[in-house]
Amino acid sequence: MYDIVIIGGGIVGLATALRLKEQRPSLKLAVLEKESQVAAHQTGHNSGVIHSGLYYKPGSLKAVNCIRGYQMLIDFCDKEGIDYDLCGKIVVATQPEQVPVLHGLFERGMQNGLVKNRKITAGEMKEIEPHVKGLEGIWVPYTGIIDYKAVSEKYAEKIQTLGGEIHLSEKVINVSTEQGRSLVHTEKGSVFNTKILVNCAGLYSDKVAQLTQENKVNVRIIPFRGEYFKLKPEKQHLVKNLIYPVPDPNFPFLGVHFTRMMEGGVEAGPNAVLAFRREGYGKLDVDFKELGETLAWPGFRKVAAKYWRTGLGEMYRSFSKAAFTKALQELIPEIQEADLVPGGAGVRAQACDYDGGLLDDFAILENSQTINVVNAPSPAATSSLSIGQTVSERVLERL
Repeated sequence: MYDIVIIGGGIVGLATALRLKEQRPSLKLAVLEKESQVAAHQTGHNSGVIHSGLYYKPGSLKAVNCIRGYQMLIDFCDKEGIDYDLCGKIVVATQPEQVPVLHGLFERGMQNGLVKNRKITAGEMKEIEPHVKGLEGIWVPYTGIIDYKAVSEKYAEKIQTLGGEIHLSEKVINVSTEQGRSLVHTEKGSVFNTKILVNCAGLYSDKVAQLTQENKVNVRIIPFRGEYFKLKPEKQHLVKNLIYPVPDPNFPFLGVHFTRMMEGGVEAGPNAVLAFRREGYGKLDVDFKELGETLAWPGFRKVAAKYWRTGLGEMYRSFSKAAFTKALQELIPEIQEADLVPGGAGVRAQACDYDGGLLDDFAILENSQTINVVNAPSPAATSSLSIGQTVSERVLERL
């Protein structure tokens, strides 16, 4: 018998568990993770960036939690001895039509309290990143790099030290109710009886929500794969830290960019292509049932009708190294196709509503026994302790 069961051992599920145990150590709590290790999917495949809160609508859950979570993350890493580097980044306008968008981004950053950001000229950009080409930019000193898998493992260690349980290789297949409590059934035949259930299942968060809310879940997770190249060692000098383009305001992804990695090396990417299965990290990974569910969702069909040109461009870049290189040359003209070697890939869980809206903000669905975190894409890793705090407060109100 548990007070709380959390489904999902990614960074958000673990942060929620940690916050709950810190605030109320006596709680009987378990985290269920279907893989044999924590942080196996979105958390372990992301680009390792500490986000500043530059992009998010002031007052939104993303903005509030990113800015609060940023400081919580830094404080946690300082206390626990986890390496990070606040190296800063530049956002670059390469075309005249991007300049007004860049200025709007700067104003949004100011509204979100990022007062150390500054507009920089083409000459000032060269001083920070000598090989970059652009008209104007923003210097964002808050941005950094980190290994979120290491952060997650430290969360897990602390949860267990505080008496929380983490059960690996426990894939949830059903949730039933009995006498006002939830019974969480796993593939192994285990049954976890709990007062409150928290769903942080990431790429399967909508599926788990459907187990708890029947037909009331009006969103579906659409998986978008982001593929990376890496710069060859002899070309890594072209990038000092982080270089981002001005994002397309109509598309919920940030565009291909350059990121120095915590473990060394430089990644270039990601693109954003529809994945043909939810954990489809390879181009040829297909799950026909999952793909069919994606294509059948009315909201996705509306998204596809609206963004088909952008989507085809992303798909073309996925299969054409030359096209991927051309996108990177917008920022660093010296980059050549031969400078890139294949890197990793991640899959982003992007919630899409019935009417074709790609949810731009974090989203939490609740009923009397369950809290479902159904949309927590980037910057969820940066925001993890803040999201965990938000969810834990809602849990404690019920207890």
